[in-house]
Amino acid sequence: MSDIEKILEAHEVRPTAMRILIYKFMAKKDRAVTLTEIENAFGKADRATLSRTIRTFEAKDIVHQIDDGTGIPKYALCESDCNCEVEQDLHIHFHCNNCDETVCLTDHKIPHINLPEGYMAENVNLVVKGICEKCSGD
Repeated sequence: MSDIEKILEAHEVRPTAMRILIYKFMAKKDRAVTLTEIENAFGKADRATLSRTIRTFEAKDIVHQIDDGTGIPKYALCESDCNCEVEQDLHIHFHCNNCDETVCLTDHKIPHINLPEGYMAENVNLVVKGICEKCSGD
């Protein structure tokens, strides 16, 4: 059994061939990807299958969705010990205004925010926008 199959099964996701391929595709990227990028990479695959796979991965905490302000959701693989919990697993994302890439800065965690009584956080998203290291050398 491959490492990817073990990861999927640990998240209670059946490791089908397409799920393994999508996981491999995302693991090769050092940035978040859009559903369109996944669809383009697997041009012959059924778009509904690709979309369902990403939704399943998100529901099972294999990927997290990033709203980087572009209006197009992007997805990145979660860290191995992540449960996507608002209280402890959230990190900063960086969006490059030049190349339009968004990356996870997993070493930079979003600190816990004490909300007023009666308020409950369901999602926290912190995106820093600027110029990435690849583009700053231009």
